[in-house]
Amino acid sequence: MPLLGGVRPPIAALLCALLAVAAFTAFGLGTVHEQDVPQAFRDAERRIAEDAADSVGTAIDTRAAAVRHAASDAPAGSRTPAALLRSLLPTGHPAGGGVLLDPHTGRPLAASGETVPLTGVDVPALVRSDTAKIAPRLVLSSRGEPRLLLFARVAAPAPGAKQDENNNQTGDQTGDLRADQNDEKNELLLVVSEKLAAPAVYGVGRTGQLVDRNGKVLATAATPGTAPALRTDHHDLPAAATNAATTANAVHTGDVSGSVVGGGHDGLRGVTGWASVAAADGKGDSAGLGLTVLTLREVPPAKEGADHTWFALVAAGGLVLIAVLVTLVLWGGMQRALLRLHLSAARLARAAGQAPMSDGELARPVPFVAFGEPGRVGRALESIRRQLLGETGPEPVRPVRHRPGVRALVLVCALVIAAWGTPLLFLLNRVPAAEAVPQATVADQQARTEAAADRVRRSLGRSCTDLAAAASALSGAPRERATEVLRRAHADHPTFRSLYVVDRTGAIVLRVGKQPLRTLDHAPTGEGIAQVNTSGSIPAIAAYAQVPATRKPKDAKGARDAKGTGDAAPAVVVAEIGVNALNSLVAREGLGSVWLTDDRHRVLAASVGFQAFQALPHRGLTRLVARTEAAPGSTGTPASAVLRAGSAPGEGPSVAAAAPLAQKGPIAGLGWRVVSAEPAAALKLAAFQLQARTMLAGLLALSVGIACLGWLHIVVVRPLRAVTKCAEQLAGGDRRTVLYPVHHDECGSVTRSLELLRQALVDRDRGGGRAQMATVPAPSFQRGGPPQQ
Repeated sequence: MPLLGGVRPPIAALLCALLAVAAFTAFGLGTVHEQDVPQAFRDAERRIAEDAADSVGTAIDTRAAAVRHAASDAPAGSRTPAALLRSLLPTGHPAGGGVLLDPHTGRPLAASGETVPLTGVDVPALVRSDTAKIAPRLVLSSRGEPRLLLFARVAAPAPGAKQDENNNQTGDQTGDLRADQNDEKNELLLVVSEKLAAPAVYGVGRTGQLVDRNGKVLATAATPGTAPALRTDHHDLPAAATNAATTANAVHTGDVSGSVVGGGHDGLRGVTGWASVAAADGKGDSAGLGLTVLTLREVPPAKEGADHTWFALVAAGGLVLIAVLVTLVLWGGMQRALLRLHLSAARLARAAGQAPMSDGELARPVPFVAFGEPGRVGRALESIRRQLLGETGPEPVRPVRHRPGVRALVLVCALVIAAWGTPLLFLLNRVPAAEAVPQATVADQQARTEAAADRVRRSLGRSCTDLAAAASALSGAPRERATEVLRRAHADHPTFRSLYVVDRTGAIVLRVGKQPLRTLDHAPTGEGIAQVNTSGSIPAIAAYAQVPATRKPKDAKGARDAKGTGDAAPAVVVAEIGVNALNSLVAREGLGSVWLTDDRHRVLAASVGFQAFQALPHRGLTRLVARTEAAPGSTGTPASAVLRAGSAPGEGPSVAAAAPLAQKGPIAGLGWRVVSAEPAAALKLAAFQLQARTMLAGLLALSVGIACLGWLHIVVVRPLRAVTKCAEQLAGGDRRTVLYPVHHDECGSVTRSLELLRQALVDRDRGGGRAQMATVPAPSFQRGGPPQQ
């Protein structure tokens, strides 16, 4: 008879699964070793380099776009090149120098500031390119200093215009403009030279450098407690960092950032992070410059932790012992006993169906154990055997006292497995978070939070600056021109949800984009950022700038306007900033959950789901934000801490930090904060890796025990209890209940044999004798159906 399932598979599966968990425990826990410099330090330095590279790339892209916008907004008309250049490079412009070039000959027509290095720049080739944007270039000045050249096409002045007499730098170029400037394109080439800004780095003792594809240092930044200068020779850079200098290769292979551990001195180890300035998709004005940001911070090496090999071997050995013990108990208490019942019941059924009945087979007693359901079934079979021989009659079913059976045996095995898995899941290898998280990791979380706050500040500050430029362009412009200015500003700033102009009363007189969520109650003065609402479903944040008033012309009598001021009614241009743009600004890989809060610690934007103006998720974060506050009028200082379980996001401890949004500028008075919290379990630290693997081993053991023992209970224990009841009823004289075998296993085999014995007993009770009993054919069964008689 084929046995499909039965008692053997669950017990064998339990043994194999527990041995596999023991092997995982030995190798998984035994291979966790405390590194000299944990992987968490290297990952944090890589991400800090990525933040700095993103800052540098965004700054270059913003400046290149600003130069092109200034060139496109240059007023047309008859102006000298010098006057045109002065309008493109206003006072206070961060550019080191600027020059207007003849696009055909490359001759300078006007210059301002320091001499623009044009060595190696093919001006005609740049102008002949059909691209609307001319990519920036890196060059060296006459002093050997790196300069960033930004290009833009400018509409040429009308022919015959004179150059400014005060601009004598151009020598013999003070005459009339050449006639060939009146070609079909009618354009000049604006070249702006700027110094390369050093990458913004945060954290005590960290150094940041901007290097080119040859490893030459272009700019350096350092924080207090600066680390030694980085070695940036091309051959000393990691191979992947060299590859990242070439944007095409970096984007193709994905090698855009990384980290490396350097040598140590004075008990410290240097961790260097690097990242390509080019965007991940290879787009943007900074993509082709081949710039790489390097950051370095020296950290104390981690203390040598305890070797976990002995613990892993002891735990694995204990589980192996438990697996063997449980298997032996189940084999002796269930499998062996059930197989004996299967053979004994089949022997009695064959003997009862023989012609004549075999007294030799029936004379052999039924062996049985004295434990649980197998013992009760064995005693019932023995009673049936004696009834077939005529030695005794039906025995009444005795009341069964509550004694341990196979179900209790399975429960005891489960408890033994749980006694091994539960401590691993909840108790062992637990380290206090304050001790497990190094102070350097907490400092890195704070540094990245400051970088996120700076990223939001720069974005909002850029919104104010560009909105002020748009406000200047709106001054005195007709409605069609004003609408075009707003449309272009809206298209150039994805963060702007809508743009509109309000008059003195606060009424909207011109709008582009979506309908504002909530407008300003009154027309503010100056420029800045305002939080329009403090309640509602969506935070409304707006940048505003005053439109410069224009002088009204005098009437025919030379009189002013009715008020005598001669000034037009003031207006304010407002840009509503979408909350989705702020969400994307604060989100950063490896920083965990990040929130942007207002002065009342209510959430305005977040990298995770949130409700507008809700409180921070936990009191620990609120208390941490309160630590950043300072005396009235000051912006406060960053703060960081390890928050205990139960007071931080998630179930375990978290590394949290908070930083003020700005220390100066139009948004300094808002009192906004950037708050972040990274689960400590997500950090690649040996203590948390050991804890996670220990919990996983305990969870696997419990899961395996529950699954296999549950399987055994379903396919063996429950059917065996039902067979026990049927066998005792048959031995007690119940000849009318037909027994139907349901399973093709040991329990089903015993059930089928009991049905054959029931039929034999029925024929004996009718007085048919042995001769008649011998003529009764053995009934055949179909799975799940009644016996055929």
